[in-house]
Amino acid sequence: MSDVVLEAESLAKTYRLGFFRKRVEAARDVSLKVQRGEIFGFLGPNGAGKTTTIKMLMGLIRPTKGHARVLGKPVPDLEAKQHVGFLPESPYFYDYLTPLEFLDFCGALCNLDGPTRRARARELLEQVGLGHAADRPMRKFSKGMLQRAGLAQALIHDPEVVVLDEPMTGLDPLGRKDVRDLMVALRQRGKTIFFSTHILPDVELVCDRVAIVVGGAVRDVGPLAKLLSPRLLGTEVVTRAAGEEAPRVAQLAGDADVSAFIRGALERGETVEAVSPRRESLEDLFVREAGRQGP
Repeated sequence: MSDVVLEAESLAKTYRLGFFRKRVEAARDVSLKVQRGEIFGFLGPNGAGKTTTIKMLMGLIRPTKGHARVLGKPVPDLEAKQHVGFLPESPYFYDYLTPLEFLDFCGALCNLDGPTRRARARELLEQVGLGHAADRPMRKFSKGMLQRAGLAQALIHDPEVVVLDEPMTGLDPLGRKDVRDLMVALRQRGKTIFFSTHILPDVELVCDRVAIVVGGAVRDVGPLAKLLSPRLLGTEVVTRAAGEEAPRVAQLAGDADVSAFIRGALERGETVEAVSPRRESLEDLFVREAGRQGP
């Protein structure tokens, strides 16, 4: 059994729009491999090609060129799809159904028997925080509640691979934490999670590896520890002068002599309250790569 569960090789998608059939490259060079049992973050600014790439991986649109494989099978393969759970960026719901009825319907599509899918539906609604609204029509749901229902449907058949397109959309901080915790729990059970996002703190908290896509092409792939530069960008020094209530905050450049600055502060009778070196963060890397996109 291969350790690679999702693979994209030079995927590209070109559309022709308008009367003059203008060529628009939604994705032009996406290559990546997602390993079994990891949480893989697919990062990029809006319009970078994340959703287009996911649609190609899921077999929803055909690539203009390149190849994709899911669980070792070329996309689209029905057998492989049976082991994948998918939450699209803008899911559609039958709003007259309750989440219990909706999950029962999704379970039937996945060939689950009645008792299994009803028990699974109850369990999942509790996991995503919708147990209290299990019998409420979804037309009365907020965007965040609908997103939780979408997460539940992606998991109804206990898939081996879970693909989520912007799963944090519409969720408050508590909801985002719930989704992160769910991802970690799935990984602990040996599942593989691939999700796109531009919410960087969530990525830093849960991802084993990330890919950064800009302008339809993957720029960097790997663990954050390897992608982020260890170079010191600067140092923040917080001091407080005698008799002053407000602290003084100094932002020193990466090549500044921090020891000399601290000695000078102590000689002036100031108290040094904090010294915080700053190295490259995921946000710094993200902005740097996005800035390379050009026109």
